[in-house]
Amino acid sequence: MCAEGVASAGGVVSAGGVAVCAGPTGVTGTQLRTRITGLLLVLTLAACLLACARADAAPDNPAGVAAAGEQVAGLTLTTTQAPSPLPDRLPRALPYRPPAGRILQGVASKPIGAYTSAVGKHPAVYQEFVAWGQWLPGITSDATANRARMMMMLTTAYGSRNVITPLGIARGAGDAWLIGLAQAIYASHNITYLRLMAEMNNCENPYAAYNCDGSSRGAQYSSAAFKQAWRRVALIMRGGEVALIDRRLEALHMPPLRTSLAYLPTPEVAMVWVPMVAGNPDIPALAPAAYFPGRAWVDWVGTDFYSRYPNWTGLDRFYAAYAHVAPFAFGEYAIWDGDAPGWARALFAWIAAHRDARMLVYNDASPEFYLAQFPGSAAVIRAALAAPKFLAYAPEWAPGAAARRRGRRIVAGG
Repeated sequence: MCAEGVASAGGVVSAGGVAVCAGPTGVTGTQLRTRITGLLLVLTLAACLLACARADAAPDNPAGVAAAGEQVAGLTLTTTQAPSPLPDRLPRALPYRPPAGRILQGVASKPIGAYTSAVGKHPAVYQEFVAWGQWLPGITSDATANRARMMMMLTTAYGSRNVITPLGIARGAGDAWLIGLAQAIYASHNITYLRLMAEMNNCENPYAAYNCDGSSRGAQYSSAAFKQAWRRVALIMRGGEVALIDRRLEALHMPPLRTSLAYLPTPEVAMVWVPMVAGNPDIPALAPAAYFPGRAWVDWVGTDFYSRYPNWTGLDRFYAAYAHVAPFAFGEYAIWDGDAPGWARALFAWIAAHRDARMLVYNDASPEFYLAQFPGSAAVIRAALAAPKFLAYAPEWAPGAAARRRGRRIVAGG
């Protein structure tokens, strides 16, 4: 066998520069063995890199199977008591809207004191930014302690590292942790809004399909993979009999759940689909429509909106296209890059003119957005939120409300 690039006495060199053996060579046996060993090392390294790249897309780790008694991110999975008799269909999705004529307002912040001081109102919704694989015990406790409904923005990163791709989620690589998360939400007895991979059409997010130069990140990050991942997560979060979930997954051309559990918990979770109104970069492949998973899988639609990027035309276009699907939410809004009372005034005028806008959450979690440093904007927001239609508490958390019971649906309008 002739190694690549070796001049051979009786060989022929191919057009690609590879020597093809056709007779005895002038290379000694030791040299040939050395070069072959080097080639094998290169091939081994390449195979290792390929395996690492494909590990997420083809999960086969038995430790990823969710079973009763297994520890998942600090939480012990338990068997959920199934109803008897078992229903013949999966649980019905609910958006958990506020009561008619009311709007949920809230904050992403810990603690909430700076926000309540700035706006003069308790938040009805408390949002946290959740990392994939995050420690599960206590993950819902801050919302409960603050007597607020929970909102989670779930990313695929943990710190600076992306730990799973949309295709990996679709193929079941994250099932165990997702089932653990659903169990934690179920145990909290608290209505939770899940913003899965929000701003999925933003190249700055680790789960986006395209880089900021417009180049593709490959099939594992494609919009098709995102939509399948979304559907799988929705099925896990809505819970129910695993056999029925697996049947639905099969119809969607996805593998069955990686679990030995027969029944999943049924937490009060609403799936909140929140793209940007235009992609970053603004190319057709990053338009919101490319990432829409279908009406059956979305309980709220919405976007994130900041004063630094006042794309009112895009907001109007997006609302017109999707507000008929589900109630509309601003998953994040904030003042950014200077006090902007005019923008804040325009935002609340827009909300007043669009009746399906039913929830907004101020991002007070990063220093550049702290509302207290923008007194003009804070005064506008404070005056707007003083209106009774903006709830200080969801009905089940209002002072004097009766204690909620597990599984009880008490939200007006579903």
